[in-house]
Amino acid sequence: MIRFPLTRLRALMMAGLMAAGVVVSLSGVAMADTPPSQDAARPPYSLLQMNLCLSGYAGCYPRTQYPKIVDEAVERIQANDVNAVTLNEACSGDVAEIAERTGYHYRFATVIYNGAPLACKTPAGRGEFGNAVLTKEAIRASEDAPYSVFSGVEQRRWLCVTTARGVDVCTSHLSTDGEAPGTANSIQCAELSQVLASRGRPTVFAGDVNRRSSCAPQGQWTLTDAAATQAPGIQHAYGTLTAPTLELEQTTYTDHDALVIRAGLRK
Repeated sequence: MIRFPLTRLRALMMAGLMAAGVVVSLSGVAMADTPPSQDAARPPYSLLQMNLCLSGYAGCYPRTQYPKIVDEAVERIQANDVNAVTLNEACSGDVAEIAERTGYHYRFATVIYNGAPLACKTPAGRGEFGNAVLTKEAIRASEDAPYSVFSGVEQRRWLCVTTARGVDVCTSHLSTDGEAPGTANSIQCAELSQVLASRGRPTVFAGDVNRRSSCAPQGQWTLTDAAATQAPGIQHAYGTLTAPTLELEQTTYTDHDALVIRAGLRK
C-alpha cells in the first residue's frame, strides 16, 4: 500500500473537493442559464382563424391564386402548431385536403345558397361552399344549424365541435348587412350568443362576424382583429378559456389577416 505524507494527503483531498466544487458550480450555471422550452412557456390551448375566400365567386378570389391559399393555410397550421382551426368561406374538398396534409380531424358545415348547396368553382370539383372546424384532438361530437334569418341569397349558419379534450370549438360567418338593431347580422349575433352560452364546456369561438361590436355572451371575453392590416375589426374570438392572447398574422393570398389565439384551460 502506498502511503502519502499527511500534508500531501490533505492537498490531494482539497484538490478533489475543489474539482468537485467546480463541476457542481458549472452544472448549476448550466441549469440556471437554460431557458424553458417554447412549448412549456406557451398556454395549453391554441386556435387559428382564417377566412380563405375560396368559393370562386367573390371578388377576393383572384387574390387567392388557388391553390396557393390552401398551401398558406397548411403552412400556418403547421407553423403555429395549434390545437384547433376555424375556417370561413372554405370549400369541402379543400378542407379535406388541408386536414389530410396536417393530420387534423375536421367537420364541415355546408352553406345553402339560393336554396341549394353552392359548388365551388374555378376550378370545379372542390366540393361545396361553407365553414369548417379542424382539431388536433379527436372530435367526439358536432352540430351545426342555420340562423333564423339571413340577408340576400346566402344562408348563414354556426358550427360547433366537441373534442376529446373536452373543449368546444365553434365558428360562424355572419351576414354583411350591417350591425344596426333589426338587421339580419344583429339577429344572428344574438342567436350566436345564445349558442355559445349554452355549450356547458370550456368553449372557444372564432369567425368572421362582419361587425365590430361583440356577440360574446355575458361572462365570455372578446378579442378582435381591430389592429389587422386587412378588413380590420370584423373577425372576432370569444371564449371561456383563461388569460387569452391574440396574435395577428398578415396573409398573402386572402383578404383577411389570420388570428392566433392562445389561452389556458381551467383545471
